[in-house]
Amino acid sequence: MRAAIEAATLGLSSGGLARYTAELSLALARCFPDDEFFLISNQPFRMPPACPPNLKRGGGPRNAMERRWWLWGIARELGRIGADLIHGPDFAVPYIPRLPSVLTLHDLSPWMDPSWHFAAQRVARRTPVLLELGIATMALTHSEAVRKQAIERFGLRPERVVAAPAAAAPWLHPVETAPRTPYFLFLGTLEPRKNLPALVDAWRAVRRRHPIDLVLAGRRRADCPPIPEEPGLHMPGGVQDGDLSGLYSGALAFVYPSFYEGFGLPVLEAMQCGACVIASRAVAETGGDAAAYADSVEDLTRAMLRAVEEPAWRAERRARGLARAREFSWERTARITREVYEEARKRFGG
Repeated sequence: MRAAIEAATLGLSSGGLARYTAELSLALARCFPDDEFFLISNQPFRMPPACPPNLKRGGGPRNAMERRWWLWGIARELGRIGADLIHGPDFAVPYIPRLPSVLTLHDLSPWMDPSWHFAAQRVARRTPVLLELGIATMALTHSEAVRKQAIERFGLRPERVVAAPAAAAPWLHPVETAPRTPYFLFLGTLEPRKNLPALVDAWRAVRRRHPIDLVLAGRRRADCPPIPEEPGLHMPGGVQDGDLSGLYSGALAFVYPSFYEGFGLPVLEAMQCGACVIASRAVAETGGDAAAYADSVEDLTRAMLRAVEEPAWRAERRARGLARAREFSWERTARITREVYEEARKRFGG
C-alpha cells in the first residue's frame, strides 16, 4: 500500500495534533515496512525524527491552482506519488473523493460550547459535510466515547467509525530530576476548555497550607482566560520534547481538569513518566483506575492536598499510572489504523 498522510499539523510547535501525526506515521512505517507512507502538505512542516526509509516527504502545491489545496492541490500531489489512500489526521480529507480517505475526528468540541473555540469555524462547517455526505470513506476516533458521539451527531453508520486509542511516545519515561520547589503540573494548550481557572483556584487553596508551586506549561492560545502573575505560578510556554520526561517525572502530581476531551494524551504521557495524575472525568476512558478524578474546585483541592500530605496515596497512583500507560502503544494504534485503511479501500466507491 502507498498511503499519503496530510502533515500540516507537523508545523505546529507543540500539542497533541502534532504528536499524533508524528507518532502514528512513524509507527505505521515501522510496523509495515512493505508499505510506503508519504507526508504531504501545503504548509511548511518538519519530518519526524529518525524516519524509517518507507516514511517519505511528499510535495505540496506547485502553482496557484494547487494552492487551493483541499479542492485541487492535494489531488494532484496524490496522483504524482501514486497514492492508494489519503489520511487526514486533523478533521479533513479532500473535498472531491477520487481516492479512499480516512478522517481522524479527535473530539466533538468544535460543535459543543462556542466559548471553547475562537478559530474553529472552518472545521465546524467543513467536517460535518465530509462525514455526512460520505466524502470521508472512514473515520477514526481515539476513544469509544467520541466514536459514539460521532455516530449520533453526524448520523454515521457504526461500521464507518473505528476507535483507535493513542499512546504516549515511547521516548517518555521516568527520570531522576534535580531538587526544586515541589510543583503541580498542567501541560497542554492553554485554552478555555482546559478549565484552568478552577485549577488555579484549587492550587491557591493548597498553597495556603503548603509551599507548592504550579506550572502551567504549553502554548497559550489567544482566547486563554486571563491568568494574572503571582508568586509560585509559572507559565514557561511550550516545552521541548527533550525536557518533557523530566517535567512530568518531577511533578508532585499532574493535574488535568479539562471540561471535555477526546482522549487526553497528556494524561498518558504523565503516567508513563511515573507521575501521580489528578484529572476530570472527561478522561476517564484514558485514565482508567489509575487517575484520581475531580470535577470541582473543592474536589481538586482535596485530591491535590492528598498528593501533598499522603505519600503512600501518591505512590500508589504513580504505580497504577505506570501500569495503565503500558496498556497503550503506538504499534497497536498503527495496526488498527492500517486495518481501517484496508477497510476504506474495500468500501470506496461501494
